[in-house]
Amino acid sequence: MIKLLGILYDENSSFLRGPALAPPVIRQMDTDGSANAFSESGLEIAQGKNYVDLGDLAFPDRQPEAAFHTIKNRLLSELTGDDKIICLGGDHSISYPLITATAKRYPNLHVLHFDAHGDLYAEFDSNPYSHASPFARILETGAIQSLTQVGIRTLNTHQREQIAKYNVRVIEMKNYNNDFVRQLKSPLYISLDIDVLDPAFAPGISHHEPGGMSVRQLLDVLQSIEATVVGADIVEYNPTRDVHHMTAMVAYKLFKELVAKMSEKK
Repeated sequence: MIKLLGILYDENSSFLRGPALAPPVIRQMDTDGSANAFSESGLEIAQGKNYVDLGDLAFPDRQPEAAFHTIKNRLLSELTGDDKIICLGGDHSISYPLITATAKRYPNLHVLHFDAHGDLYAEFDSNPYSHASPFARILETGAIQSLTQVGIRTLNTHQREQIAKYNVRVIEMKNYNNDFVRQLKSPLYISLDIDVLDPAFAPGISHHEPGGMSVRQLLDVLQSIEATVVGADIVEYNPTRDVHHMTAMVAYKLFKELVAKMSEKK
């Protein structure tokens, strides 16, 4: 069963708040009448049919360390049998507990990370749980087998050092091609930061970084993945910066395509 969980958390954002408001807005796109519920593969994506909506996760304590354990423990409790979860964030810090929990349920996990940023800082703003650091934390633990990053266009010296240290495969946007897709391995987790897209396609993000992917390029990658996708997150959509729900609709379409991909029988 595929489960949907909203995570209303953005305390680890380094620039602007707002992603904590995202999950209800993305869900609204399913009912606002401007688009149907079908993926491009022809699968109808419907609550109760091919996914169940768990609602939004509550945070009795919003401090970063406490929030990490709240997210991780909830995911561990939901990942039973062959269950898979798509989470709507939230800032990108939520991927640290989400991937940590998923790796416990699915050993030998590989991660595909779409983003404008590497999110590999060993230290950022004296906050180990910063949304600029989730993949550094994950790689430090050795919880995953490989990390492939796509769409990156903001690397500095420190992040390049981290890439070399942890043997991360990076497809920078300036050198973009689709060759990496054939080399993705199962089981695969997809972490999708909306700012991988050029701001022209997704203005509702906190960090506008020109030169990103088009929506079509991103959809083509998702649809061509042959590895078994066992989990995913969509993060960093910021409704306070959106225009006429443009970015919310993009996030909703990506959600539909992820459910369709995760529903495929391998």
